[in-house]
Parts: sequence; C-alpha cells; structure tokens
Amino acid sequence: MGPHPAVAAIRLAVRRVLHDVLTLAPPVAVPSGDRRPLVLVACSGGADSMALASALAFEAPRLGVRAGGVTVDHGLQHGSDLRAAEVVSRLAAFGLDPVEAVTVTVGREGGPEAAARDARYAALDAVAERHGAAAVLLGHTRDDQAETVLLGLARGSGIRSLSGMAVASGAGGRYRRPFLGLDRQTARKACMVQSLPVWDDPHNEDPAYTRSRVRHEALPVLEKALGKGVVEALARTARLSRDDADALDAWAADVEPSVRDETGALEAAKLYGLPPAVRRRVLRRAAISAGSPAGSLFARHIEEVDRLITGWRGQGAINLPGRVAVRRQGGRLVLRQG
Repeated sequence: MGPHPAVAAIRLAVRRVLHDVLTLAPPVAVPSGDRRPLVLVACSGGADSMALASALAFEAPRLGVRAGGVTVDHGLQHGSDLRAAEVVSRLAAFGLDPVEAVTVTVGREGGPEAAARDARYAALDAVAERHGAAAVLLGHTRDDQAETVLLGLARGSGIRSLSGMAVASGAGGRYRRPFLGLDRQTARKACMVQSLPVWDDPHNEDPAYTRSRVRHEALPVLEKALGKGVVEALARTARLSRDDADALDAWAADVEPSVRDETGALEAAKLYGLPPAVRRRVLRRAAISAGSPAGSLFARHIEEVDRLITGWRGQGAINLPGRVAVRRQGGRLVLRQG
C-alpha cells in the first residue's frame, strides 16, 4: 500500500525540484569530502514547512542529495528561542544534517511584515553561502500565492506585482518553492497522517498584519461570492502574469542600448516610440543603474519620469529614491546620483 495521497503529493513536488537541482548544480567539495549537492529547507515549524522538511528528508537520500535545515528566530514573540530549538530537534530527528537556528534582528523599514521578511532572507542567504547549499526550499503554497496576488492587486503596481512568487528566485535561483501548485490543506493533511506536530504562528491570525486580513477576511468573502475556485484562479493569474512580465522585461533589456546616446543619456524621441509597458521598464532599469534602490522604486516614481517624455512642458527634475535626479535636457533624459 502506497503513502497517503497528501504525502505522495508533497513528495512528488519535492522530487521534481531535487531533479532540477541535480541537473543545474555543480558538485561542491566540503571538508568531509562529500561532493553531493546540499539542499536546505527553511522551516518555521508550521504545517507547510514541516511537510516540506519531511518530504525532503524522504526524497533526498534516494536521489543522492544531502539535506539540511534551518529555522529563523525573529525574536518577535516570547519563547521564540525555545521554539526554534524545538524545530532544530525535529529537523535533526528527520535525519537532516546540517541543521541550525539563526537569530535575527528585525528592523522597521517598510513595515513589520516586510522588515521580518528582509531579515529572514538575509539570514537564509548567509546560511546557504556558508554551507555551499545548491538550493533552499521554501514552503509557500498555492494559498500563499493567491494572497500575494491580492496584495499586489491592492498596491496597483502592474503585472509584475500580480505575478506573485516565482517557483525559483534569488541569486542563481537559490530559493525553490515546490508547493506553489499544492494547497495549504494538502500540506496540513500530510503532517496529520504522518503524526508530525506543527506550530501555528499567532501572527498568521493577527488582524494587525495585512496578509492575515487577506487570509481570514478577504479571501473567504471572495470564495463565498465567486466560488471555491478563486484561489486556483488567482494562482493561475500569477503564472500568466509572470510569463507576460518576463517577456516585457526581456524586451526592455534588449531595446535599452538602442535608446541611449554616446554619453549614456536616454533619447526622448526613441523612448516615445516604444509601447508604454516597455518604455517604463527601460526607465526603471535606467533608474536602478543610476543608483535608485529597486525595492524603493515604485510605479508612481516611474510614471513621473515617464511624463518627462509623454507630457513634456518644461518641468524640472524628478527626484527618485537613492538621491537620483532625472532631468530632460535637449531631448534627452539624464539620470545622475547626487
């Protein structure tokens, strides 16, 4: 008799990602002489990441992959250090090695959710680089993807914000999300049938957090009004939007050199002739190249710069994050960091 369908589903999802990692990852020498690629799982102790850790522990030895785990202690709740130690014990019990807990300091920039995310990814990057990991697996599910799409829609930042989370992201595709095609209930069911204890983060229930409100208030209302297929439809929207956004980004990258003059300035007439979606991407690329931080550069900034091309009335410089100023001079856009 085979495993429960939920367990089979999570293992298949992980197996596919590991096959991909084996194809792309070169052998990495480690002090022990073990040249098998190392894959880490980021585990909070919640149902999604515990299911992911269990599937990685099962599949990795069968494919010749070393498997380890890491949990990040954000220090935002009383007893978080004890919980992190407990997660490390559970990961070790799966047979994962190395396993470790990393404590981070969460700042305030961008709000509590963004600050915690930034601190978490910085810690995971550091752990992955220290161990020479070929990949870090994250437990985001299709439900998380649907929530991300709704949050992007509320921000009104275009199709890139509707494209949600990528299956692979980070430097060299370091972060992999095997569960984006699975719903949250499948992961929770897999934990239940394997008798895996899980921890439910109270922040996920706290209405002070935007994602929590989307999860517990917005999505249920949409499902009641439009039917249970809303989550799957939003996840499909993310896939289609990502394909479109990737194509437009590639177009902008290809055309950017042809709209610059010999000094590196952007020629307004050539930009004007481009489709707006491509033109704004070229402007964004140019702003980032000039020193404007990508994470602080919003659609409204690019729209202001775009008006120097489409609505030129002699207006002055546009100031962008990172102390980058954009001026129109003699039919050209000049971007300088001051």
